[in-house]
Amino acid sequence: MSGNNPFDVIIIGGSYSGLAAGMALGRASRKVLIIDSGVPCNRQTPYSHNFLTQDGVPPGEIALLAKQQVGNYDTVKFFDGLATRGIRTETGFEIHVASGEMFSAKKLVFATGIRDIMPDISGYSECWGISVLHCPYCHGYEIRNEKTGILGNGEFGFEFSALISNWTNDLTLFTNGKSTLTYEQTGKLESNNIKIVETEIEKLEHDGGYLERILFKGGTKLPVRALYARSGFHQNCTIPEALGCELNEEGYIGVDHLQRTSIRGVFACGDNTNRIRTVANSVATGTTAGMMLNKEIILEEFK
Repeated sequence: MSGNNPFDVIIIGGSYSGLAAGMALGRASRKVLIIDSGVPCNRQTPYSHNFLTQDGVPPGEIALLAKQQVGNYDTVKFFDGLATRGIRTETGFEIHVASGEMFSAKKLVFATGIRDIMPDISGYSECWGISVLHCPYCHGYEIRNEKTGILGNGEFGFEFSALISNWTNDLTLFTNGKSTLTYEQTGKLESNNIKIVETEIEKLEHDGGYLERILFKGGTKLPVRALYARSGFHQNCTIPEALGCELNEEGYIGVDHLQRTSIRGVFACGDNTNRIRTVANSVATGTTAGMMLNKEIILEEFK
């Protein structure tokens, strides 16, 4: 190891994908630093589902156990803080954090997640991850056969309504304004008993994040237990772009099947790389990143 790089790898982001990458690298005896700001994307979600051995467990408990297990590998260290800047050097990379420290490593892993853009609807952000949901595979079973809504329009509204109809027969598509569905899409939804409401939404009335009813502009209300939606997003961390990592057309960090970005020596994993926002997928991509990064180091050093 070069004296200029105290760590083999710096992992930015210490939630599921970052910890999974850290475990794979720790088990390869790599010197790793995991930098985490402590604000996971799913911090409001009460329970995690569809993850073998952890179904129904609060996300914080899963993350705590994962950090304890990764911490058992003595070559893996943790730093609580926010990474603010990254610099390429002759021997690797430097990462600067908000508190002023600087750390260096040969390689980087970005497991930084995304930041959801909340619509201007009162109560939406308070319900996000609790009863305003993005994934039926994570939450659909618990609200099956309940009065459920979709917030969407056009092609997305149509496709998401068809998907969610697997979990409930009491489904309404809220377009939050004039529908942009085609005549054929409208007819197909109606033939499947999926109602369409075009009235603009003013507020989500809830109790501690659990949705009770939708209040529309004009004063009418409709009881709904859950609302599926897909929010826009920003990358949580701008360092990958600043280093030259390419984003794809959806705004995710572009990676190949080995979780390599467009910049040599930089890997990415988890929610910042694809729309499958599940704990299981984050762990899978993080493990892949850790293993493939270690192999890259081996091949570079094996002479």
